[in-house]
Amino acid sequence: MLRKTIAAIAAFAATLFFSLGCPQSDANRETKSPPATADKAPATPPPVATAPQPDAALPGPTVAKVPSTPAPAAPIDASPAAPAKPAADVPAAAPKADAPAAADAPNAPVGPSPGGQANDPPFKDWPRPKGVIVCSGVLMGYIEPCGCSGKENQKGGLSRRANFLKKLADDGWPIEAVDVGGQIERFGKQAELKFLSVADALKTMHYEAIGFGADDLKLPAESLTLAVTDLKQAQSPFVSANVALFGFDQGLTPRFRVDKVGGLKIGVTSILGDAEQKTINNPDVAFKPAEAALAEVMPDLKKAGCDRLLLLAHASKDETLALVKKFPVFDFVVVSYGAPVPPAQPETAPDSKTRLIEVSQKAEYVNVIGLFDDPQQPVRFQRVALDAHWGESRDMKLVMADYQEQLKSLGLAGLGIRPVQHPSGNTFVGSETCGQCHTKAFAIWKNTPHAKALDTLTKLDPPRNFDPQCLSCHVTGWDPQRFHPFQGGYESLKKTPELANNGCENCHGPGSAHVAAESDGKAADKDRDALRAAMRVSFADAEKTCLHCHDGDNSINFKFETYWPKVEHKGKD
Repeated sequence: MLRKTIAAIAAFAATLFFSLGCPQSDANRETKSPPATADKAPATPPPVATAPQPDAALPGPTVAKVPSTPAPAAPIDASPAAPAKPAADVPAAAPKADAPAAADAPNAPVGPSPGGQANDPPFKDWPRPKGVIVCSGVLMGYIEPCGCSGKENQKGGLSRRANFLKKLADDGWPIEAVDVGGQIERFGKQAELKFLSVADALKTMHYEAIGFGADDLKLPAESLTLAVTDLKQAQSPFVSANVALFGFDQGLTPRFRVDKVGGLKIGVTSILGDAEQKTINNPDVAFKPAEAALAEVMPDLKKAGCDRLLLLAHASKDETLALVKKFPVFDFVVVSYGAPVPPAQPETAPDSKTRLIEVSQKAEYVNVIGLFDDPQQPVRFQRVALDAHWGESRDMKLVMADYQEQLKSLGLAGLGIRPVQHPSGNTFVGSETCGQCHTKAFAIWKNTPHAKALDTLTKLDPPRNFDPQCLSCHVTGWDPQRFHPFQGGYESLKKTPELANNGCENCHGPGSAHVAAESDGKAADKDRDALRAAMRVSFADAEKTCLHCHDGDNSINFKFETYWPKVEHKGKD
């Protein structure tokens, strides 16, 4: 019944869309092309040394569309607008090119090089390209850098990506933006909201082709349908040769597409690997074997007379290479199995001319393929770190604010987040209670950032104090790695103000039994001593506990031996 209802809504939305004057797709029709100067290489290279100014809205599409299949019967507007007021943005500076060695490590701090000079900007030796293909993917839910240790020290985020694309568009470079998929990593209501927000962001950035990752397709069909369709376009940007919502006959997403980029025809399709398909149990998603599906769409792609063919492959390395061997016609294959830092120059597949474009995990980098009118060097490649130099995008901050507002509106219950019993069976009493006996230890804690951890979230723009994935390390009584509260843990400032901030019990364990034994005087000495011993944390265990929150994602410069002396405290007064 649900399948029929969603399909009917999609069909109605498509009918309404075209009745309002949107022209039908035509494989031989082109919309207005980018400026004529984009097709000619100037005498001097374009200045791509300065990041776009923050708060500037994204421009309109820069690519002339040539849809490959009739328009799908499914446009549904997915995301309401969020009336959020952005605060002051990070000042934009000259973009940093990839630095060698340690500076090129994941999440390496941005800024001047060790010699005190800024790194060279990307594209510094490029003439103006005929067009560029910007490749991204495997976001894994990291829509923004955490910010706990300073966003300026971290890479990635949709906001910086949007500003990077805007800079290329402002310089008149025709752009084809493609994404291999893998937008989320978890399952549940928050993952659904995040996927919808990412889809909204990619549409705002005018992505032309977006693939599916395995975790993406584990979401409910109604969320997937809202995400993949768009009333503003005649054709969904989501594309797959071997994945279809409600069956391939519904046509909610095209199996391939052909776009015009600077006068060049770029043919794009995507696949989800056969092994990845086996991890999905979603009755509303239809699959075909990757090889068989590509065999079906390749004749149409060849018939379109494309200048370049590109495959988005969300699959294992072995399966991807096997597909490349079977279909060597692809010029580029964007792969999902890349390292945290993708190679500066792409690998060539064995016994092939196909270049394998690796995207970085958590989308901390984008890879750019430059296409030129140059017989000696018709293609160039550039890896670009999405660091703080790119600044903040107003459009993306609005998407983020809308996402956070939805989390706030639903609350923990609406997100399906339920407290679970702590392994000890005890509940939490709050740091103020601990401080009644442990006055010196409490005084030390009170002067650490842990005592103001929740303020960190409320002061972010937009605030994240209703985001379970952030709360888990900024309040007391949550599992920091699984993003859910324990029974008796923090619920809200109104209900459990005593558990705001990162308190004593996050390291020592819930203290209800210990406090009761000390207060009522009824516990036997051995029982009381056992409860006291259970609350003590050894030096070795302290470091392990710290790393539950101070991990590579959230606290990239954390060193236990440096930070421990700042919070060290011992026992009762």
